[in-house]
Amino acid sequence: MTTAMLIVLSPAKAMNFAAAPISAPLTTPELSDQTAELARTTKRLTARDLKRLMSLSDSLAKLNRERFQAFDPEQEEGLQAAFAFNGDVYQGLKARELDRKALAWAQDHVRILSGLYGVLRPLDAIQPYRLEMGVRLKTRRGPALYDFWGERIAQALDAAAAGHKDRTVVNCASGEYFGAVDQKALKAPVVSMRFLEEKDGEARIVSFYAKKARGLIARYAIDHRIDRLDGLKAFDVDGYRFQPAQSGETEFTFSRPQPTPLAQQRKEA
Repeated sequence: MTTAMLIVLSPAKAMNFAAAPISAPLTTPELSDQTAELARTTKRLTARDLKRLMSLSDSLAKLNRERFQAFDPEQEEGLQAAFAFNGDVYQGLKARELDRKALAWAQDHVRILSGLYGVLRPLDAIQPYRLEMGVRLKTRRGPALYDFWGERIAQALDAAAAGHKDRTVVNCASGEYFGAVDQKALKAPVVSMRFLEEKDGEARIVSFYAKKARGLIARYAIDHRIDRLDGLKAFDVDGYRFQPAQSGETEFTFSRPQPTPLAQQRKEA
């Protein structure tokens, strides 16, 4: 099935493997053969290696070594990626509240970048893992994960966006993850989303809010079935508004008054 505009998200370090909220298909990640190859490298990593590679605590390093030891690339079971990731982006996306029709639409229009899986669709089955895209993990293809994935992620995104008048890749991923998309190999045009918080006469990016907003705009596109780039200009969730004067052909800017932190709201109540 061809798709239109493609929204690209980062994964999350935090994961939630509680049972899926509804019965939904489990699909196989498109780059599973590459994942199987990479898994042979990650299985050899010690807890000390993981601690160094990703600046983990001893307990997290031990946990993730156990995950890589248990990882089975032949296993077809797991949990849908959109349900499994549990960070700030996914607080905005709220995939566990989507119905089957919305999930099916998201399957065609949303992609999640991943250090271990390369590119994931929302319903792709994944196993617990942590492998940040920016790590310098040596494989036979080079000294870092960027080298391992090479042009493969860009090619997968192009294939997903092919066949429509609007083949735009909407970049809602972090710099670390979108850095894995080979810009020279990617044929589809890219438009990035920027979210600003206004406070004391200044507008700036606040990481926590920006991450959640990336999930919010993906959810907005899913809810409203937006398959054309211009449709995102109407995004108005949680006070954000499109700012045409600060936007251009390669970047859309949205801003809002910075909300008062919840702790301060409670204090002032």
